[in-house]
Amino acid sequence: MNNRTKIGLLMLFSIMVTFAASSQSAKIPQQKIPADYGYIVKTGQQMPDINLQLTDGTTVTTADLKGKVVMLQFTASWCGVCRKEMPHIENEIWQKHKGNNDFALFGIDLKEPLETVKKFASDMKITYPLALDPDGEIFYTFAAEGAGVTRNVIVDRTGKIVYMTRLFKEEEFNEMKNVIDSLLEES
Repeated sequence: MNNRTKIGLLMLFSIMVTFAASSQSAKIPQQKIPADYGYIVKTGQQMPDINLQLTDGTTVTTADLKGKVVMLQFTASWCGVCRKEMPHIENEIWQKHKGNNDFALFGIDLKEPLETVKKFASDMKITYPLALDPDGEIFYTFAAEGAGVTRNVIVDRTGKIVYMTRLFKEEEFNEMKNVIDSLLEES
């Protein structure tokens, strides 16, 4: 093989690698988050440091999530939209990915005591872990005071926020599922 052929093959390989990488990132839609969503974080920024206290007493830190695709679902038992969305999260996201060690999903319950949160999970028949946020410290790290609770934040393996939702909108929810799938397909 002569040098010209080697250079041509090297260039072709480089183009193929670049195309593969860009097509993967092209699967993550570039979001413009409306101001009325009430987020104080932005896509592209690193996820803030948080400590999650799960209903079983386990503590999960941001460091524990390093290298994982993470979904944070903000919820509360009194939230009707949350109740509508949670079965979809359970059936379409959690059941699909719960066995994947590269995925983590946590519901974060806003300002409710442990027993209320446990009953909420039982009533909703969800099996993904719920965390307590008794004073709203975690919620208000992501959203402004007075912002509505129904929201999801998707974080990539590098800890960067890549997608955020508000309320339960079927098109946005389906796009979020595709983002999670794309992120998990990346090696």
